[in-house]
Amino acid sequence: MPEDVTEPKDASTQRSEEPEASATATAATAESEAESPTAEAAPSDPHAEALEEIKRIRDQLLRTAADFDNFRKRSRREVTDASERGREEILKELLPVFDNLERAADHAKGATEVSALIDGIDLVIKQFVDTLAKIGVEKLDARGQAFDPSVHEAIQQLESDEVPPGSVAYQVQPGYKMGGRLVRPCMVVVAKAPTVQ
Repeated sequence: MPEDVTEPKDASTQRSEEPEASATATAATAESEAESPTAEAAPSDPHAEALEEIKRIRDQLLRTAADFDNFRKRSRREVTDASERGREEILKELLPVFDNLERAADHAKGATEVSALIDGIDLVIKQFVDTLAKIGVEKLDARGQAFDPSVHEAIQQLESDEVPPGSVAYQVQPGYKMGGRLVRPCMVVVAKAPTVQ
């Protein structure tokens, strides 16, 4: 029985099929390589990126605003506390003066000697002035000085030949400075030249 013999294809047919298969494989490889980098380096959506950035900046601004609000409240509280502590310190310094004034008033009710009462009041006044100096308050005395509108407040003019014109003839109320700042000006009467008759 004769064997089936497969006829060998001629060499030209074989050669033409091989490049075709090889070309198909190369094209498939190139295609997959081309798809692969594109998938890795695909540009993300700029709109989504912008929205994310806006969200991040908004959150940051909200945190900053909250921090600033807390800082403002804390600063206000600290200023109020410092002011209250300052007033307490001044009150502690002034209370002994007030105590002595009350003692002088009690003593005056039954006092028979006026000079002793005056001496006591003078001592309390001296204590008060010393206490003011201790807390940085300086008492201003304008008597005999040239009128200075930065520290004096003129309430009247008075003809006088005792002091030069433009000088303080009489002090109605003393002024006070604290730490170099004017707290209250001296209330004064200013001298003017007498009118010639």
